[in-house]
Amino acid sequence: MLARFRTVAASDDPALAARRAERRAISDARTARLAEREASRLAQAASTEAEQVRLRELAAAEQARSIAEAASAAEKLRVDQKAARDARYAARKARQRI
Repeated sequence: MLARFRTVAASDDPALAARRAERRAISDARTARLAEREASRLAQAASTEAEQVRLRELAAAEQARSIAEAASAAEKLRVDQKAARDARYAARKARQRI
């Protein structure tokens, strides 16, 4: 008889319904916080990845600029060497004509 009273009282008890609603609200809030944390983590990961991509692009641009400068310096050196060689050749020819 006591068991029957407990089952009937438990299903109709407004305090029990209130506790269940409170637990459900707490669970929903917990789920929302977890989803918010996950979204924040994903946003941070995306931001970090974007920053890494930007740094890689900057490094690639710097490397390309460095290579272009080296090629330009090598070309200038080649032109200067050719000019010096041509000057020596012209001086030798001038000495031979005298």
